[in-house]
Amino acid sequence: MSDASKLKILITGGGGMLAHALAQTFYAFGVDHKLMSRAELDITKIDDILKVLDAEKPTHLINCAAYTKVDQAEKEPGQAVEINGKSVGNLADACKRRNIKLVHYSTDYVFADGDRTPRKIDDPLRPKGAYGVSKLLGERMIAEINPPGWILIRTAWLYGPNGPNFVQTMLNAARAGKPLKVIQDQTGSPTYTFDLASATLELIRANASGTFHLTNSGETNWFEFTRAIMDEFGITPTSLTPITSADWQTIKPDSAARPSYSVLDLSDYTRATGFKMPDWRDGLKRYHARIDSVAASVSIPVSSPEASADSQTSRPASRKRR
Repeated sequence: MSDASKLKILITGGGGMLAHALAQTFYAFGVDHKLMSRAELDITKIDDILKVLDAEKPTHLINCAAYTKVDQAEKEPGQAVEINGKSVGNLADACKRRNIKLVHYSTDYVFADGDRTPRKIDDPLRPKGAYGVSKLLGERMIAEINPPGWILIRTAWLYGPNGPNFVQTMLNAARAGKPLKVIQDQTGSPTYTFDLASATLELIRANASGTFHLTNSGETNWFEFTRAIMDEFGITPTSLTPITSADWQTIKPDSAARPSYSVLDLSDYTRATGFKMPDWRDGLKRYHARIDSVAASVSIPVSSPEASADSQTSRPASRKRR
């Protein structure tokens, strides 16, 4: 088990919601860390990466920099590959040269559609679209370059403060009186960024290495998730209608194909750390509590963009040991 006081962690993609959750979590546990924005660290340039690593001398580099526009990736696959694939190779190469441990996040989009059982680490990989292809390239670059003690984390359905996300999108639309049409035939595990962040720290502290799946536990679909959001926040939408993926493709013909089943098998994480991930409903409750506390502290409406700037510090949710 690593001593948290001896860790020094550099986080790329410092302006995003996952980096924000990691920074808040590390602060709560007294872990030395530094957020790096794109202006401070361009991961497409290996010389820049090496320069920053030499200056900061971290024990770990966590990569939160990513191209995440799933639909847009179909129109600009080269840019997705550059950021999600080739640049991840740059990070792996730099970490190997400087003997630094790399932590990188991937996605459920790398898997082939198959039966409706939670995806295991070694299940067949066959992404449907350009985004998934680019993320799979990043995975393969890490495995090929093999930096010391690397950790690859596949996650899915991420939401949290400090960035646009499905929960806030649905809340904003409902509060504006817009009718909601939500896909019912895609299943996954909504994942609160702060739970992913604290689980990432547990893997680091356990000196784990290799590939892991990390989401909140349990499963639902986008329609039922939306109903749970409305219930949690006490909102009655003008209308809430379930639709199919095919219906959505008719409404948004330029949208990329999504996995129909995105539930991930979390057992490797539990074996490595002794912890289990909280249920997605519990994550949603704590997201609600956090954004409410932020809104109250700065006296602004929860629905305003400023409410995403989560300035509160709290310990991550406790997770049950096996």
